[in-house]
Amino acid sequence: ASTDIEPESQVIELKDKTDKVAAIVCGIPYIRPRDVIKTAAGQTGLEKRQALADAIAAHYQEIYQLAYQRREQLGYQVPIIATGHLSALGVSQSESVRDIYIGSMDGFDAKGFPPADYIALGHIHKPQIVAKSEHIRYSGSPLPLSFDEVNSTKQVLLVSFDPDSETPTKALIESIAMPEFRPLKVLKGDLKQLEKQLSQLEHPSDAEPLWLSIEVQTQDFLTDLQQRIQDLCEGLNVDVLQLRRDKKVKRHALKQQQRETLSELTPQEVFDKRLAMESFDSDEQQARLARMKVSFNQVLVELEQGENHSQITEQLETKPQEIK
Repeated sequence: ASTDIEPESQVIELKDKTDKVAAIVCGIPYIRPRDVIKTAAGQTGLEKRQALADAIAAHYQEIYQLAYQRREQLGYQVPIIATGHLSALGVSQSESVRDIYIGSMDGFDAKGFPPADYIALGHIHKPQIVAKSEHIRYSGSPLPLSFDEVNSTKQVLLVSFDPDSETPTKALIESIAMPEFRPLKVLKGDLKQLEKQLSQLEHPSDAEPLWLSIEVQTQDFLTDLQQRIQDLCEGLNVDVLQLRRDKKVKRHALKQQQRETLSELTPQEVFDKRLAMESFDSDEQQARLARMKVSFNQVLVELEQGENHSQITEQLETKPQEIK
């Protein structure tokens, strides 16, 4: 899927059972910056973002105009539907959504969309209406993909158009709730509170295991935290998929360590202590840990090289003859 192809090929006719065109789709996938714009030298970051936003809006308008012309050639009214894979400005994201940026732009203004009859957007997992426009929607993911989506009602959207009505291009939108295929639950508290919450869980032993996210709120740094939680869950029909410490507690613990020993620690030791406050249990988390270590080491080397360069430059300026 690419926008770097003939514009006409991004306009798709959908036909009904009688082989009559019933809708026209502007099939626009994720837009890569290099496909729609060439940056000019000397542009500021703001100018680049604005130029990219304008280029994306122009691409949508170009494809929409082709769809509009095709509808005019048909001689009767059919809805024009546009698609998009991006983050619109003002949307609410969840933890499972991977940050997606189009160039340096973190969100696309809905004002840049064309006047299509329905705009179906993907990437954001929480169902929502964009820019208070009923016809611009994220249907959301049909399954929860992170624990902060537990209380978000999952759905699919049934979008209908009535060709025999006075408004054949008006979208009639119906939300259909998705059934819960796997129960998820979030538990928070200190160890005593968690023990009580776990003992009160009502989940049948013959059902699929209950997936848990557990957030531990304790000021103490427990090296055996994982084992303690495992002991509390002994005999329960649960799988703990996520175990983490409360963010406020982690920040407090880190600040406490900084006050006590920061002057005595190397940057590497500070980094290692911060990593020790997290859990990296799964293969995916271990891979993430490895990437973080590589990135940290690269930054550390660059900083050290920059510091050495600054020291040499300063010495050359103050004691040129001595250094020579």
